[in-house]
Amino acid sequence: MAEVRLQKLLSERGIASRRKAEELIEQGKVKVNGHVARLGDKADDRKDIVTVAGKRVAKAEMPVYLMLYKPRGYITTMNDERGRRCVAELVADAGTRVYPVGRLDRDSEGLLLLTNDGDFANAIMHPRTHIPKYYRLTLRTAPTDEQMLRFAQGIELDGRKTAPAEITLLLTEPDRAVAEVVLYEGRNRQIRRMCESVGLEVVRLKRNAEGVVKLGMLKPGTYRELTKAEVNGLRAAAVKGRAQTRSAAQQSKAAARRPRGPVGKNAPRKQK
Repeated sequence: MAEVRLQKLLSERGIASRRKAEELIEQGKVKVNGHVARLGDKADDRKDIVTVAGKRVAKAEMPVYLMLYKPRGYITTMNDERGRRCVAELVADAGTRVYPVGRLDRDSEGLLLLTNDGDFANAIMHPRTHIPKYYRLTLRTAPTDEQMLRFAQGIELDGRKTAPAEITLLLTEPDRAVAEVVLYEGRNRQIRRMCESVGLEVVRLKRNAEGVVKLGMLKPGTYRELTKAEVNGLRAAAVKGRAQTRSAAQQSKAAARRPRGPVGKNAPRKQK
């Protein structure tokens, strides 16, 4: 690879996000060929020795993109100080170290992306991306029209309203109901907290798809590599999502700058 900025290199190696990498550089913890690096410095890991806190950064590996069916009972992390089961155990034979793209809580199951491509992971997880995620929920009772409307309007969590979510009732039985929820953001335990907020009890929560990637017939605890089309589809969705967010923000600013009230010929004349 050619020379690239250090924060980009560290992000691509899965060391840290670009912002965190900039902090490490500013703290003097990053060196290139033994010299303390500064923001803006570049390096080529084919010929330069880059270290972070004294540890050498591994050379570039071929990018790997995986889809795992995370079973219930596993933590979405690569290690756990409390000794709980982690998704790292399920991809230990992947041939390279990969990291989760987003999360699923311990009691949830389904599709979880993992990769060693830091830029790809950051693009997918960026809050402005809004790649749709599809979940199948088993509930104790069927949601009412009012509860479904609150999902569509957004629900306040931690003092901030969620993005509108789509909820569709698929099945109703005397002792349970099944619904599909589509989220366009990824806050911590978001669906469970939204359901709790409106008075719905979640029995089972499964992520079936993220963007163009679908869980399909993959069995719990197993994984497969994403196809080139799936990787490109996720990249395209991330670019499209950020562009739409940027356009919406620009339109909002433009609307705020427009004069209010009648203008031109219809404007009230000043009294002499």
